[in-house]
Amino acid sequence: MTAKISWELYLSFLSVLKEGSLSGAARTLGVTQPTVGRHIAALEGALGVVLFTRSQVGLMPTEVALALRTHAEAMQSTAASLERTAMSHGEGVRGVARVSASDVISVEVLPPIVARLRAQHPNLTVELVLTDRVQDLLRREVDIAVRMMRPDQEQLVAQRIGEIELGLYAHKDYLDRQGEPRDLNELASHSVIGYDQPSAFVRKAEKSVKGFTRNMFSVRTDSNLAQLALIRCGAGIGVCQAPLAKQDRDLKRVLAKTFSLHLDTSVTMHEDLRHSPRCRATFDALVEGLRRYIA
Repeated sequence: MTAKISWELYLSFLSVLKEGSLSGAARTLGVTQPTVGRHIAALEGALGVVLFTRSQVGLMPTEVALALRTHAEAMQSTAASLERTAMSHGEGVRGVARVSASDVISVEVLPPIVARLRAQHPNLTVELVLTDRVQDLLRREVDIAVRMMRPDQEQLVAQRIGEIELGLYAHKDYLDRQGEPRDLNELASHSVIGYDQPSAFVRKAEKSVKGFTRNMFSVRTDSNLAQLALIRCGAGIGVCQAPLAKQDRDLKRVLAKTFSLHLDTSVTMHEDLRHSPRCRATFDALVEGLRRYIA
């Protein structure tokens, strides 16, 4: 391998990985299918490996392709970060700030914060990514993240917001129909909304609240937004953030003395971005808005 490999070859490689076909990658990239095919052939030739094999369901990545994926994605994240940084140069707060947060926080809490931020800094573009992946910050896939845990990586700068309490809630119509449980044992006779696949937070919750396991849920989904929608429509009793539930008069808390969990919430960014005007303004706006939310 003596020649330098063009970035567009890796970009086509990533697109084929994600789309599973040359045609799908071509549509994503806005180029022709033969162009993507030539890029893959050129990359395979430059690296001296086979990246994809054909199957009835499309192009299947080889073991080598899967091993290269992480490195290619890191290149893509770095390129996007470079572009965001370049666009931010100039007077005032300008450019792109890419923010990640959980689905519920992104949909239910951040919109008014983003609206105020944009009104104050009209030259700032905000990209909102719905994810809980901590590694997004280290890999520069995002600039700032709202996280429900304290980061322990030295490269990250974090501002603690406080604890967001979680409780069990139900729509008043559901409780009018089914009655209110007096203890956790009575939840067995109710429609309980909960997770499908356990996460680190779920395993922690199971240890904190005895008997709160997957088997007790009659409606299961790993989407926090779906759980919230089910609670709001009266489908059953589920876990909801207390500050969010207070905004809805139709939601009533149950078993408040028995069930209470807390999310230690922080706004976090990479230390290299602390002097960036676009990131500093966005970071401060998120801290202020989220503290108002949990107050």
